[in-house]
Amino acid sequence: MNKKENKKIFRVKERIEKLKKAINKYRYAYHVLNQSLISDEALDTLKKELFDLEQQFPEFITSDSPTQRVAGKPLKEFQKIRHETPMLSFNDAFSEQDMKDWLQRLENYVGRKIGEHEKTFYCELKIDGLAIEVIYENGILIQGATRGDGLIGENVTQNLKTVEAIPLKLESGAPKRFVVRGEVFFTKKEFARINKEQEKKGLKTYANPRNIAAGSVRQLDPKITASRKLDSFQYDIVTGMGQKLHQEEHDTLKSFGCKINPNNQPAKSLKEVFEFHRYWNEHREKLPYEIDGIVVIVNSNKDFEAGGVVGKAPRAAIAFKFSPREATTIVEDIKVQVGRTGALTPVATLKPVQVGGVTISHATLHNYDEIQRLGIKIGDTVIVSRAGDVIPQITQVLKELRAGKEKEFKMPAFCPVDESKIIKEGAIYRCSNKRCGARQRESLSHFVARPAFNIEGIGLKIIDRFLDEGLIGDAADIFTLKEGDIAALERFGEKSAKNIISETEARKKISLSRFIFALGILHIGEETARLLAQKAIGINPKIKSPKELMEIFKKLTKEQLEEIPDVGPAVSRSVADYFNDKHHRYLIKKLDKVGVVFTIEELKTKSVKLRGKIFVLTGSLESMSRDEAKARIRALAGEISESVSKKTSYVIVGAEPGSKLEDAKKLGVKIADEKEFLKMLE
Repeated sequence: MNKKENKKIFRVKERIEKLKKAINKYRYAYHVLNQSLISDEALDTLKKELFDLEQQFPEFITSDSPTQRVAGKPLKEFQKIRHETPMLSFNDAFSEQDMKDWLQRLENYVGRKIGEHEKTFYCELKIDGLAIEVIYENGILIQGATRGDGLIGENVTQNLKTVEAIPLKLESGAPKRFVVRGEVFFTKKEFARINKEQEKKGLKTYANPRNIAAGSVRQLDPKITASRKLDSFQYDIVTGMGQKLHQEEHDTLKSFGCKINPNNQPAKSLKEVFEFHRYWNEHREKLPYEIDGIVVIVNSNKDFEAGGVVGKAPRAAIAFKFSPREATTIVEDIKVQVGRTGALTPVATLKPVQVGGVTISHATLHNYDEIQRLGIKIGDTVIVSRAGDVIPQITQVLKELRAGKEKEFKMPAFCPVDESKIIKEGAIYRCSNKRCGARQRESLSHFVARPAFNIEGIGLKIIDRFLDEGLIGDAADIFTLKEGDIAALERFGEKSAKNIISETEARKKISLSRFIFALGILHIGEETARLLAQKAIGINPKIKSPKELMEIFKKLTKEQLEEIPDVGPAVSRSVADYFNDKHHRYLIKKLDKVGVVFTIEELKTKSVKLRGKIFVLTGSLESMSRDEAKARIRALAGEISESVSKKTSYVIVGAEPGSKLEDAKKLGVKIADEKEFLKMLE
């Protein structure tokens, strides 16, 4: 193993240890103390990161890892009860790919395909509540317990008896001893009622229904539990009765008078699982209780048992979570973007993460004061939040996950666009050049417009918004945006964001001449850009990348450039200056990195009758458009120039000609009207 690989392994091991320590801290507070130090969703993403790292590096899995045991310990106030069989938890999946990976791991373990039939999987809504176990003897409820650490729970029998959804006596036909498991939870209505009472009493409101459900079940006085009107669903039978499918267990529970969730249903394939997941992700607001995903179980009890247990979870079941409104990710960089007014906005470049159903890679930090308030450093693990139509925000830094290599961020002294001095106005840092922001705006508008990159859906108003939010600082940044960076902006939505991202992705392939034109080099119009492209292709016929183009033009002398038709001293100087400017070289490297590639235009010529002839067009033609006229000249091997010079062969004059007609007269260049031009094209 080389030094680089050793360094990577060390970093992974260090990250795993940091994650384990942080997760244990948050989970202890959540499950034992009923306190939320971070949101459930942020905790879930930390757990998923740990799980993925341990899957990739199994040599670092230890018995005390949070992935290997159920969280929570029995409280001292309650009698301890050992479960007949462990009450397990579930590993989490957050994407369809995660689900495919889960099924692949399961099939690899059991050594066979989990067959596709009408009831391959059973899908249950994942209630955000507290897991319980209830024991009946001779049909009478004799004991109720919390999950605790999975092996030992708390005796909360008297409290569970106050929950009307849990039958005190089963219907006839139940076995002598019947052990069932389920969930207690609060409806949204009841949760709102309790918080309203808290407000009236001047007390702190509860953060989420799960915490208050846990606290209510653990009340030493059953009267308090009874006053809170908990609800419950049952979903599992520990004392099996020969059922072949998990679905049959639900039917059995219902027949004995237990409350089951009527929205649960079987699925033939992962495709149907995904449809079920999408449906409830879109319709969960209509439910009277909170859900945070679905539980997917292999329906066949035989296959389920064959899967066994890995760590704290059965292999043959998984929690397929909805996209979180909060998630953890890493700040890979902090960049300063210059807005249209010249104001500087620090923006965090994030390791892409799903939040609120979309992927985001940027989060504005507003100003330097906000960076100091959060205490954020480059390399930090942070919580990113996006609720409703709110732009993604970094809300918290998880400082306990620092590895010691994080970097402090300082605002620059000089503008990153034009190197003018930065001035401070209150909390705002601004470029001292008042034209800086406006020039940046004009440059971006030229880049996205036709005939440059022609990115449909991005006009001047949208560029202004992207600049104001700090989402882009140059043209290359447009290609780094993710749906979630755009979706929460005012007057945007997920559909328009998706369309823009789809369009920018499609426009990464561009003809070489249009790319050169898009750069906005002084004096370079469409035709000159096409001639410069031909020169580059002549030097490197296989040219594909912006970086290759930059290397070609850095080496060309002004004399070599002026050999190109339509290129004089002013144009050659402009081209040379552009490709030797460090800011422009940086932009081209960024465009190369984001995946912009060239398509090479092949000139299809009918004949070469106009070879060596250079044409300038002025005014409008009746028989064809300007673009069509250019295409027909090129088809006959002719060349087009945008300005009149002694090299010009003909100036073609249409209706309402411009100053090029006068230039032709002064230089003694041949002038032809539309009729004469059409004869040349015959």
